[in-house]
Amino acid sequence: MDKVLSFHQGRLPLLISMPHAGLKLTAAVDNGLVEAARSLPDTDWHIPQLYDFARDMGASVVAAEYSRFVIDLNRPDDDKPLYAGATTGLYPATLFEGEPLFKAGLEPTREQRKQYLEQIWRPYHNTIRNELDRLREQFGYALLWDAHSIRSLIPHLFDGKLPDFNLGTFNGASCDPALAEQLQDVCAEAKGYSHVLNGRFKGGHITRHYGDPAHHIHAVQLELAQSTYMEETQPFAYREDLAQPTQRVLQHLLQACLAWGVGRYGARR
Repeated sequence: MDKVLSFHQGRLPLLISMPHAGLKLTAAVDNGLVEAARSLPDTDWHIPQLYDFARDMGASVVAAEYSRFVIDLNRPDDDKPLYAGATTGLYPATLFEGEPLFKAGLEPTREQRKQYLEQIWRPYHNTIRNELDRLREQFGYALLWDAHSIRSLIPHLFDGKLPDFNLGTFNGASCDPALAEQLQDVCAEAKGYSHVLNGRFKGGHITRHYGDPAHHIHAVQLELAQSTYMEETQPFAYREDLAQPTQRVLQHLLQACLAWGVGRYGARR
């Protein structure tokens, strides 16, 4: 297996995770995809570009290289469902619209999927665990921001149009309530954007598994409506005119996380 992730180590107590930004496919997955899946429509498109300011801020950043069609890094390794109703698993079998992802009989084998788990999923999660432990050791706490995006209209997964900013804290279990409140305040002040806390998207495996406020690790997932920064239909073009004001809100959200951390724990180095 070639490069499975990119990682940049920053200087602040903040790690940004991008588990669904990858575009690479293994040969087995590439050969088996149905025609409708070949454009990788369920990708969290352009997330590294949208957050390109984060490194300059001083954040650590980890991003997937392989597509979620190979293995979903935001699902537990035992593939236990995270949401009631329609969802996708560790090894997705359907597109977001509910259609089969693979041609009949051309799904990756059990052995191939075991390889994906060991060589793609585990390195990503080891990177998160190691970096969070490093940050907590250095600063006394760590902040984890799990960065996602999704089409604003997917009837198979949710009713109506998705709010623009969908914050998830696993119903308050993954971060301090005061941090979630500050993030909501930032969203409320962002004119022209809608938001919700713990709506349809409450946080996936990464948020739920690593968020541990009692041990000073605070995790938040942001599911961003793609209509805020790109064209939601093929060829999924990045829209600079939409993205720039959205980036400003993202910057304010990350700055609010960092300011809350300093207020709660102090500026330890």
